[in-house]
Amino acid sequence: MLSFTTANKKITVFPSAEPNRPIIYLNTFGEEAEQVLQVLRDGAGSDFTLAAVSSLDWNRDMVPWDIPPISANSAPFIGGADHYLRLLLESILPKAKEAVRGTPPWRGLAGYSLAGLFAVYAIYQTDVFSRIASISGSLWFPGIREYIFSRQPVRWPDHMYFSLGDREHRTRNRSMKCVRSNTEEIASFYKEQGIDTVFRLNPGNHFKNAAERSAAGIGWMLSR
Repeated sequence: MLSFTTANKKITVFPSAEPNRPIIYLNTFGEEAEQVLQVLRDGAGSDFTLAAVSSLDWNRDMVPWDIPPISANSAPFIGGADHYLRLLLESILPKAKEAVRGTPPWRGLAGYSLAGLFAVYAIYQTDVFSRIASISGSLWFPGIREYIFSRQPVRWPDHMYFSLGDREHRTRNRSMKCVRSNTEEIASFYKEQGIDTVFRLNPGNHFKNAAERSAAGIGWMLSR
C-alpha cells in the first residue's frame, strides 16, 4: 500500500496482486475506501488497483461551477472541479503509478454523491478514463443535464454505471427533486450513443449503504 499527501488531499493506493491490472480512482470520504475494498473482496471480485482520494473540499473540488446554497443551512458551491482535475491528472496519477506493477489496461473513475457528478463531468475535460461509475451521483446539480446533452466528451467512455437510491428524489429540497429523472435521462442518453451503460435503483435514501453501493459500481466496471 502506498499513502501520500498532495495539496492537502490524502491518497491511498491499494495495489493489485498481479501486474497489468486495471486501476480505478475513487474520490471518497475518509476511510471508506477500505470498506469498499472489503465488500469487493468478500464477493471475490476481480483483481485491480484502487487509488482512493480523500480529505476533499467537496463543495469546491467536486463541482463544475458556482451555485448558491440549496438550503438555509448549506454552504455555497464554488466551482473547483477543473482545478482539482488538473491536480488529479498532473500530480496524483503520476505518483499513484509508483505502486502499480506493469501497465493498467484501462483507468476508471468512480465516486459517490458529488464525486459521482465529478466523474461524469471529467470525461468532458480529459480522455484518461474509459470507465465511469456515478454512484448516487448528484446529477440534480443545476445545469449539468443541459451541459451533458449539448457537448461531446473528449473521449466517449467504453462503459458507464449509474445508480441511485429509490427514495433520493423524495425530498423537500426543490433543487434535488429532479435527481432521479435527470439520472435516468442522462443514463439513457449515453446508452443511445452506443455506450455500454446501466442504471440501477437501490433501496433507500442517499446515505444508505454507501460502501456497498460503491462496491457494486466498481464491481460492475470490473466485470465488463
